[in-house]
Amino acid sequence: QSLGGTLFGLLLFLIAFVILFINEGRAVNTHKMLQEGAGMVVAVDNARVDPANEGQLIHVSGRADTKDSLNDPVFKVGVTAIQLKRTVEMLQWQENKSSTTTKNLGGSTETETTYRYKKAWSERPIDSSQFHESGYQNPEVMAFESMTWQANTVTVGAFHLTHHQISRINKFEKFPLTDKNKLKKKIAGKSRIEDGQLYLGSKAHNEVGDLRVQMQVVYPTDVSIISAQAGNSFKPYQTKVGKNISMLSMGIKPATDMFASAEAANQTLTWMLRGVGLLVMFFGLKLMVKIFSVLADVVPLFGNIIGGGTSIIAFLVALVLSLITISVAWMFYRPLLSGGLLAVSLLVFWLIQSRAKKVPAVVDGVPAST
Repeated sequence: QSLGGTLFGLLLFLIAFVILFINEGRAVNTHKMLQEGAGMVVAVDNARVDPANEGQLIHVSGRADTKDSLNDPVFKVGVTAIQLKRTVEMLQWQENKSSTTTKNLGGSTETETTYRYKKAWSERPIDSSQFHESGYQNPEVMAFESMTWQANTVTVGAFHLTHHQISRINKFEKFPLTDKNKLKKKIAGKSRIEDGQLYLGSKAHNEVGDLRVQMQVVYPTDVSIISAQAGNSFKPYQTKVGKNISMLSMGIKPATDMFASAEAANQTLTWMLRGVGLLVMFFGLKLMVKIFSVLADVVPLFGNIIGGGTSIIAFLVALVLSLITISVAWMFYRPLLSGGLLAVSLLVFWLIQSRAKKVPAVVDGVPAST
């Protein structure tokens, strides 16, 4: 198993380089896209469409409004809104598995697995045929499904929003259900209303197989948009780096705030992916050197010591290689900054190496220097 883990670790090790390199290119191109957009966006009044701005990157804000009526024919819900969402969940058994592994003298291991079962609400059927223990059976299908209805026409002043923009207006509010939303008994069986939600199946207490239905709605609300003008509507604006700008934010926000938020989100995603790349490389290296701790597991204490030591080494090597990979990527995307990062990487490597040289060798329990 450790030999097989070595091959899988090598695959993770190589994938980490790809993640780190591509992430830097994505971050730089997104930054350039946002800079280009911030420098040329034009704020326009939503009261009229100016043909002179055709194809230009514009900023529009105002109330997203609609006259469309959205209806759920099954539960008799009708409302004038931007979006209407029905969420249907079924109470089902859920299996949770936990394992504990113990090392024995001689290198063998014993794994004890515990299975626990609890009831949980889920929008999708949980396959109980794969459960380890019998006696916990879920229905195979649900009588009703979750669905979302969306208005066809939503306007901000004189501008019409695209279907994609409408779907991004996600300020959902709870729409309480009442007795008039109950289904006929011959269709749904027993039902009750609690806290604006409809429960189908049991009269008083929830049982496995019962359904819970709740409705949410998006009413007309304020939005801010940055996109290219296309007639009286919008289309994504293509920048020089090949990335498209099509932004929508909830509330009335100036273009500067929207670009600042997008830049902050880009930086957050960049650091998250850097962390992912570092962890993938660390786990890859750890799997590659795990065979040494497995060989030492003949005496469990020795295996734990070597395993801890190899983990530290794997993390330090992964950190150095990650920094070097990022610096090499910057040579392509950020040439001026890559030199500084490369210098930091080499400094970290030198500190690790010099630290290792200062650790005295031990012969028969006595430091070699003595």
